[in-house]
Amino acid sequence: MALTEVKVNVHELIHGMYVSRLDRPWLETPFFMQGFYVESDEDIDELKKYCKYVYVDVLRGVEPRDHYQRISTPLNPANISADSLNKNGAVVYEDASTLDEELDSAKARYDRLSKSIEDVMEQLREGKKLNVPALKNSIGPMIDSILRNPDAFIWLSRLKNKDDYSYNHSLSASIWAVAFGRHLGLPKDDLQDLAMGALLFDIGKTRIPKKILTKPERLTPEEFELVKKHVLYSMEILKEAKGVNDQIIAIVLSHHERYDGSGYPRGLKGHEIPVFGRIAAIVDCYDAITSPRPYGQLMSPNEAVQKLYEWRDLDFQAELVEQFIQAIGLYPAGSLVELSNGEVGIVIAQNRTRRLRPKIMLVLDSDKKHQEAFPVIDLLVETEDKAGNPLEIAKSLEPGAYGIQPDQFFL
Repeated sequence: MALTEVKVNVHELIHGMYVSRLDRPWLETPFFMQGFYVESDEDIDELKKYCKYVYVDVLRGVEPRDHYQRISTPLNPANISADSLNKNGAVVYEDASTLDEELDSAKARYDRLSKSIEDVMEQLREGKKLNVPALKNSIGPMIDSILRNPDAFIWLSRLKNKDDYSYNHSLSASIWAVAFGRHLGLPKDDLQDLAMGALLFDIGKTRIPKKILTKPERLTPEEFELVKKHVLYSMEILKEAKGVNDQIIAIVLSHHERYDGSGYPRGLKGHEIPVFGRIAAIVDCYDAITSPRPYGQLMSPNEAVQKLYEWRDLDFQAELVEQFIQAIGLYPAGSLVELSNGEVGIVIAQNRTRRLRPKIMLVLDSDKKHQEAFPVIDLLVETEDKAGNPLEIAKSLEPGAYGIQPDQFFL
């Protein structure tokens, strides 16, 4: 199933929808195998004869009326694990600030938290104990900012330095975890545990030789087994620390477990894995494959969510993968995209109810020449180009395409 496909009951079909798949093989019906547009009531009546539901592509045709309402509604935690999540129900968080309003204060909070992580990890490398209070003091302001508007911290998380992967990965994973938890409607106490767990799940790597962690080639089987021990090293560090609760420990211990049982260190599967561990596994993987690393190919955000979708119910719980994609969108802040008119820009902010139509800073014109200024357009409002043609995102671009680095346009 493609990420842009939505399952629709045949009785809910309307003209202009593009039917991309059926609930049965195409050869069992008289329809075109490559998909088709619903153009008349007769098309709908014919579908009713053969199908109970179909899949429509929201990029190629009219969207189901409730599609964006449905994906923007916070998930009821009980639907994931009734005995693992807060039983008070989901919290609905509304944006309380714009990106512009949030960005300056978010930058200061980001820098403060980044420095705290770097200091803590260096202290651990020197054999000192984990300074939990220092991290907690820096985490709180980050959570408050994300609750007001996630885009500022998500944008900042995209501005990464390849030389500082370990520090940046911990911070970015924490940001994604809080943004995801916000979407799920988790209470603030749970968001604090998620943030701390994501910050700490790799602290055991401070006991792994740097030459292995920064090795640009594929690890040998022996080196990989050593790296896998970072989970147990993390647990040893946490046992000596104060102020770390059981939920944080569960995140650290289980973030490399996989839904099909193929993970480590305990080979847990399905709901044997704590739900926050399942969340941490997704954000850990997503950030890793979208970050500059000494090894591994960097993926665009769009490619990364496609991969996560392929891995649902194998590595990760399908429902959580789908919710994560809905939380961050196909084009999170910092993504480089090309529009249908050939212009190229950087996504700077999401539209919460229309994830496929974000706000974009235009960098290149349709001839791929630099814009004299960098205008910002809102695809929710600007639906047509100057020629009157539909204006939409045509494709996600590889990081660095056309020599564009989002951090150059940060200010």
